[in-house]
Amino acid sequence: MLKRVDYDRTLHPGYARGRALLPVSRAAWLRAFRIHAGDDRIEMILDVGSGTGRFSPVLADGFDADVVGVEPSLRMREIARTESAHPAVTYAEGSAADVPLPDGAADLSLMFLVWHHVPDRAAAAAELARALAPGARLLMATTFADRLKDLLLYRYFPRTRQIDVELFPTLAETVELFDAAGFEHTALTEVRHRSAESLAEYAARQRLRALSVYEHLTEAEYEDGMAALEADAAAETEPRPVEADCDLLVLTRRPD
Repeated sequence: MLKRVDYDRTLHPGYARGRALLPVSRAAWLRAFRIHAGDDRIEMILDVGSGTGRFSPVLADGFDADVVGVEPSLRMREIARTESAHPAVTYAEGSAADVPLPDGAADLSLMFLVWHHVPDRAAAAAELARALAPGARLLMATTFADRLKDLLLYRYFPRTRQIDVELFPTLAETVELFDAAGFEHTALTEVRHRSAESLAEYAARQRLRALSVYEHLTEAEYEDGMAALEADAAAETEPRPVEADCDLLVLTRRPD
C-alpha cells in the first residue's frame, strides 16, 4: 500500500509555484465549472482540499460568491492565506470527511485532484451530502484508474502510471459510492489543461516537486526522469505547450 502524503512535511514549499494556473487553464476550468454548476443561484461554494488556494479566488470571482476553502494541511492553509487572499474567501481547517459548514450550506462544491488523498471515501461522500444543499452540484476533477490520459509525466517517470492505477478508483466505483451517499451522476466531461507553455517551463515546475506522485518514487527514479526531461527541454528549439485532457465528474445532491 502506498504511504499517505503529508503536505505539512513535504510539497508545501514549492506547491504554489509548481502548480500555479496558467491564464488559459484558469479560463478553461472556470468555463467548465459554470457550464456544470446548475441553474440555481450560487451564494456559497465549498472548495474541498483547497491547498494553497489556487482555485478558491477563481471561484469567488467567477460566481460572485463566498467561498470556504477547506484544507487539512496547516502549511498549505498558511500559504493560501498569504498568497491567495481574497475578501470573499475563507480558508478553514477541515477535510472532505470533516467540513466546517452547517447542513445544506453549500450551493456548489469543488474537489480538484483531491479524491485520491481521502482515506475514508464513504465517510467523505456522506459528509459532502450533508454539507451540500439538495440540488447542489459537486464538481470533481480527478483521475480514474480506468480512464488514464496520455500524460507527459508517464514518459519521463514511467512508474507514475502504475502508481496512479493504484491510487485512483475507477469511474464506476466512484459513481457507485456517491450514489449510495445521495448523489446522482449528472455528467462526465473532459477539460483541456495546459500546465506549461514549453518543455523548459514544464521541467522547471517538476524541479519544484509539487506533484504528490513524486513522493512514491525513489530518488533515483526521480533524478533519472528529470535528467531525461531536462535534456529534452534543452534541445527544444520550438516551444510547444504541455497539455492534457482531465476528467471532470459532475454529481448532483439528490433531495432527501
